[in-house]
Amino acid sequence: MNRENKRKKYDKNFYRTHPCIDPFTCKNCGQTVVPEGAGSDHRNHCPYCLTSVHLDEEPGDRASDCHGKMEPIGVWVRKNGEWALIHRCTVCGKLDSNRVAADDNPMRLLALAMKPFANPILSPEGLNDLCKNMED
Repeated sequence: MNRENKRKKYDKNFYRTHPCIDPFTCKNCGQTVVPEGAGSDHRNHCPYCLTSVHLDEEPGDRASDCHGKMEPIGVWVRKNGEWALIHRCTVCGKLDSNRVAADDNPMRLLALAMKPFANPILSPEGLNDLCKNMED
């Protein structure tokens, strides 16, 4: 890649309109992550441990100065049925949501989805009551 293209790549908003084709090393588990297999043009987290890095203030802008690790803390299901990860920055606390990628570790995804059921604060009866109240 020539110098001019490399400079443009790091300009604000470059990744809003261009695919992210660079491999990276996960800050959490050390695995090399490649864009192939994600199912989209924008790989934004490690498929092995599901950790991300706080790079953006708005998607693709690379405007964050934080650069903290974004730990996966949960999952949610969008209206169209697509799963998304909920990340929290370990430095500044920002919460963010990222689409689940096609090659994400399914056992880690299921473990995140089941995490609320393992919380001793919420009994099965309490969960049933909560769901019933939300339906009403």
